[in-house]
Amino acid sequence: MSFLRAKCPTCKTLTAVAIGPEYECHSCGRTFAAGLVRVPRAWGSGTRGKLMVESAALPLNYPEAAVVEEDSLHAQTLSIAAELPVRPLILGGCCCSHIGAVEGLAARHARLGIIWFDAHGDLNTPETSPSGNEWGMPLRMIIDGGAVDPRDVALVGARNLDPPEVDYIAAVGIHDDLQAVLGRVDCVYVAIDCDVFEPNELEVFMPEPGGPSVADVELQLGRIREGGTVVGAGLTGLAPNRGNVEKLERLTTALGL
Repeated sequence: MSFLRAKCPTCKTLTAVAIGPEYECHSCGRTFAAGLVRVPRAWGSGTRGKLMVESAALPLNYPEAAVVEEDSLHAQTLSIAAELPVRPLILGGCCCSHIGAVEGLAARHARLGIIWFDAHGDLNTPETSPSGNEWGMPLRMIIDGGAVDPRDVALVGARNLDPPEVDYIAAVGIHDDLQAVLGRVDCVYVAIDCDVFEPNELEVFMPEPGGPSVADVELQLGRIREGGTVVGAGLTGLAPNRGNVEKLERLTTALGL
């Protein structure tokens, strides 16, 4: 499916057409601030990631521009980057779905920053990862691939880090200062692994106690929207509970999507 034409969530037909970064449905007249890209894959071992895969089907109220299902992470990354709407909303799957989005957006914009909300660092490599699961490596893959400078990354809400991740954060200057990133870059991509939240807030794949509420992050997202240009966002790490949808749409609305 071309990102220029998308499935309207109201009409359920391919009547939503891209007009710049937005979509307008030629059938019902609705407009939308982003195009949805579903990525129903999780790049980890065993069957535990099945919940994340199923969560990519949650019924968010955005026009569906693409569904990306590839047989390798490399092919997935290339496909997402190639099919990316002007302003994408990614729904994973695991956090590896952010890689293609960031690489595609970095090719379009002079200096892209990342605000990465996550209870974990996602900064391991195959050599440092305790599990070997690629869903613990995507932010490191993005940085090592050169799409984003580590100084232009804010890692927010991380509280379960492996020792090599702690060392890497200190070595390259990653921080949690939103305003520092917004003041330095031209635009930002906002990645939200929903395990960043306190576990009773949303049903997620890898809950971690000690996180913020949805309302707390909603306020932060509003500040990001006011302080910089949001060119895309992604939601990952969920369980496929329809009760999550209302809160997810509160978050995307706070970003102006």
